[in-house]
Amino acid sequence: PEVAALQDLLIHASKGIAIYAQAAREIGVKDAATDRFVIEALFATVTNVDFDPARLQETLQRASAIKEKIKGLFLAAYKQKAGHDFDGELPAAAYWKPADTLARLVEQGSKVGILADKSLNEDIRSLRELLLYGLKGMAAYADHALVLGREDEEVTAFFHKGLRAITDNTLTVNDLVGLNMQFGMVNLKCLELLDKAHTDHFGHPVPTGVSLGAKKGPAILVSGHDLLDLEQLLQQTEGKGVNIYTHGEMLPAHGYPK
Repeated sequence: PEVAALQDLLIHASKGIAIYAQAAREIGVKDAATDRFVIEALFATVTNVDFDPARLQETLQRASAIKEKIKGLFLAAYKQKAGHDFDGELPAAAYWKPADTLARLVEQGSKVGILADKSLNEDIRSLRELLLYGLKGMAAYADHALVLGREDEEVTAFFHKGLRAITDNTLTVNDLVGLNMQFGMVNLKCLELLDKAHTDHFGHPVPTGVSLGAKKGPAILVSGHDLLDLEQLLQQTEGKGVNIYTHGEMLPAHGYPK
């Protein structure tokens, strides 16, 4: 439950970052570190990625620093463009600041979860969560593409657009349905991006026989989806008598020639 609360808080923090990042993008300002952090933060909340409260505490501190950075970039650019300071009202996530202890961070997280707002229409809540789950999934694939040097502006920008929309109380059910449909198109583009990153690096997959069972000797079992991690592990253990095993999620790796 502590980790769940911290993950909820990290989503809340990411919404705050996205509010400023999207506003900044609208006036031509981008920050690569901010873009990357939001992807990594969403990925960190996927089911089996990170169960370490101390690491999530550290990530939340980074989230606060990133938010202040992109906020500063936005406010400066806005003033230069408009000729005066920004004085608009923003959703609560934009003003979040991290508590000073792990216990208090958990307490903060308990107040921003899925059911935190009991008055929210259940269809609105459901469509927001559907979009959030989609963004989490896309973040995993966008992160895998990033480590192979691939990214796409439409994909990157939609993380901010989607998170910002989840905080927008003016959006109707129809608005959110449309946004989820738009997300589906962007997610397809992200998967195409990752596929290209994989085939450029590892070659095009071909039908490949896979040996089953176990061999005698020390071994490492690989979980997850990151083919670059697997490649590096194979290189590091080459000739050392260490067997590398994959399971269902990593079976596609056998098909790539490299």
